[in-house]
Amino acid sequence: MAEYDVDLFVIGAGSGGTRAARIAAGHGARVMIAEEDRIGGTCVIRGCVPKKLFVYASRFTEDFEDAAGFGWTLPAKPSFDWPTLRDAVANEVTRLSGLYRKGLEGAKAEIREERAVIEGPHEVRLQKSGQLVRARHILVATGGWPSFDPPIPGGELGISSNEVFHLPVLPKRMLVVGGGYIALEFASLFARLGVAVTLLHRGDNILRGFDEDIRTRLRDALKEAGITFRLGCTVERIEELPDGSRRAHCATGAPIEADVVLVATGRRPNTKGLGLEKVGAELGPLGEVVVDAASTSSVPSIHAVGDVTNRVNLTPVAIREGHAFADTVFGNKPWTVDHGIIASAVFTTPEVGTVGLSEEQALAAGHELRVFESNFRPMKATISGRHERIYMKLVVDAKTDKMLGVHILGHDAGEIIQATAIAVTMGATKADFDRTVALHPSAAEELVTMRTPRAG
Repeated sequence: MAEYDVDLFVIGAGSGGTRAARIAAGHGARVMIAEEDRIGGTCVIRGCVPKKLFVYASRFTEDFEDAAGFGWTLPAKPSFDWPTLRDAVANEVTRLSGLYRKGLEGAKAEIREERAVIEGPHEVRLQKSGQLVRARHILVATGGWPSFDPPIPGGELGISSNEVFHLPVLPKRMLVVGGGYIALEFASLFARLGVAVTLLHRGDNILRGFDEDIRTRLRDALKEAGITFRLGCTVERIEELPDGSRRAHCATGAPIEADVVLVATGRRPNTKGLGLEKVGAELGPLGEVVVDAASTSSVPSIHAVGDVTNRVNLTPVAIREGHAFADTVFGNKPWTVDHGIIASAVFTTPEVGTVGLSEEQALAAGHELRVFESNFRPMKATISGRHERIYMKLVVDAKTDKMLGVHILGHDAGEIIQATAIAVTMGATKADFDRTVALHPSAAEELVTMRTPRAG
């Protein structure tokens, strides 16, 4: 009898887990992967993919309004049907989940659609069938899960970002609790779908960790879009009213009534009940699997990638970590992921794109800075009449001329920052940006035409 049933057992068929499974199988490993929910994980099923589709839908509101300035006459006021959008997005999620399945099947990975828990350094128990699988290596890729942090009395009356995609009807009023990118993205898109949105956050500003100028300008833009902000406030309890609506009682100020309360106060690594403590795998304060640069835990045969490690919680990072793990362990091609410079976007309207250090982070790291800014009205708005601005900021080391950070607020910021991230990752200088010929007319040309640093 062979010592192990499989070379690799993956717990979690999200982006990181499926990439690791497919690459390992391509290297000749015997792979089994278990998923207790739907194949595809957070990003495909209940995260960035369906959310981005919702964002696209929400932006048609302004497109219809702007069209008049360009000579278009709409026959009647456009109307929006929530079930049509909801069901179309659900169908696309199902299609993508099927593609993930086909990818695993094509790689000859065995799929088990049931919960799996770790019983030993090389043993995994499938909960539904009871099968015990002996694995040379175990990879935990179970992602994160919404967390009501701190717990709210009556919190069960709210919903998380998992359930928001399946609302039976579009609410007239929504309270969003939280100030991070998930809370802001949903607040932004629902406001543009015609929902009266109030955002409540215990901090004094939104998007903690982002550049201060981006934080403030985005907050002001969202206010302009009709979102009501209650900052510096916490929810003490939520109650259900006789008509089925909710009332949130706040530590300061009047209660807030809404048809739906979306609690988006954060996500925690999804490790509860996996058996990691039982085998001695070290967990961090949030329950994250503590791993080294090669994604190996304190137990040599147990590894982890993606949000469950709480390193950089982004889908492309999980994918690269899974790929690096499989190449290293099964392909004899060791490499690790550089978590230092990673571009990110916040798909609010207006959009945020950022890469590298914020001004505050650069100063804290001891850099002497030159900061370049551009704040302008986009060409489209000159005819549409919309009150819209684009803001760009370059954070440059004054001694080396190296580009430390680029931050954009405005239309297509995510698309622009992806290309800009290549230059920043390669160590580009401000002089490199300056000698790049501008593409005109475009908003992105501002990145290579800023010549005068901000005073002071």
